[in-house]
Amino acid sequence: SISIAAASIIAKVTRDRIMVELDSVYPGYGFKDNKGYGTKEHIDALKTLGKTPIHRDKFIRNF
Repeated sequence: SISIAAASIIAKVTRDRIMVELDSVYPGYGFKDNKGYGTKEHIDALKTLGKTPIHRDKFIRNF
């Protein structure tokens, strides 16, 4: 339905904005660009810098 699609878009845009803000709180992880997804750069940053309080343990368990 159109309302579900609209809600999904709003949720994604909101999340992306939050990740841009978190990029300045936790520099080095590239949240502004990767939006928290497991890109190579993000995983490399986790290996170098360690996890932050916003990282889920389940997300970082595999590397």
